[in-house]
Amino acid sequence: MSEKKEKPIPNGFKFLFGGSAGMMGTCVVQPLDLLKNRMQMSAVGSRAERKTSFEVLTGVIKNEGFLTLYNGLSAGLLRQATYTTTRLGIYTYLLELTTVDNKAPNFAFKATMGMFAGICGAFVGTPAEVALIRMTSDGRLPPEQRRNYNNVIDALIRIMREEGIRTWFKGAVPTMGRAMVVNAAQLATYSQSKQQLLAMKFQDGIFLHFMASMISGLMTTIASMPVDIVKTRIQNSKTTDGSKPPGLVQVMGLIIKDEGIFALWKGFLPYYFRLGPHTVLTFVFLEQLNSAYRRLSAD
Repeated sequence: MSEKKEKPIPNGFKFLFGGSAGMMGTCVVQPLDLLKNRMQMSAVGSRAERKTSFEVLTGVIKNEGFLTLYNGLSAGLLRQATYTTTRLGIYTYLLELTTVDNKAPNFAFKATMGMFAGICGAFVGTPAEVALIRMTSDGRLPPEQRRNYNNVIDALIRIMREEGIRTWFKGAVPTMGRAMVVNAAQLATYSQSKQQLLAMKFQDGIFLHFMASMISGLMTTIASMPVDIVKTRIQNSKTTDGSKPPGLVQVMGLIIKDEGIFALWKGFLPYYFRLGPHTVLTFVFLEQLNSAYRRLSAD
């Protein structure tokens, strides 16, 4: 007797489920995103700060209030609705397309598909990324220099009016570079970890998805942090005179020169504790949405 072939998920639902899973994860980890961005910006200028993650966290709550931890949530949600929808939709489509007789492509091919999906998603999500960086970093500026965006729509409109629409795509190159690293590591290591854990007789379910996600999150953090901190510095800078913003190599060189090479991994813990749980939540939500669709659409 032949086995019943699993019904494929339509491409439209792949994109919808990918974005929805990312947005669900963001609602949980937004405070860690703010903490990570604050720490990555803390060495800018002559007043270099040397604070731990806990000191930054307690300082934000004490000086700005607990709800400040959710500053930029609207931008974070828009970022997931654009970036994650695109990258996970494209990746899951390509993975299904290249899986023949239930045999997935090798790790290198998965990494290549992940990089391509990440580049596409990063470009689409750059405007929301710029707004997110600015909204989460605003509180560390002197009051007279703060932008005080009300929400992501207000941020995008004001950025366009005050600095030009090209600023929406400020730092697009390092953002796409980061996305290449993140997606090659995150998507490929998640798929590979899941495959290896299944081979080790782990039962397919939430615990397996959790374990694969934590492995993926750790590898992604180590690989992507240097590009991420450069991206954060570029996107937070303001240019109104039409001058060209500094490039990835230039900013990275200045960080290494002024702060040391390990500054490229500044904010490692909040980055991992943001990326790790977000990776877990995103893939767990995604797997559950996929399972629910297959269950509901089954004959």
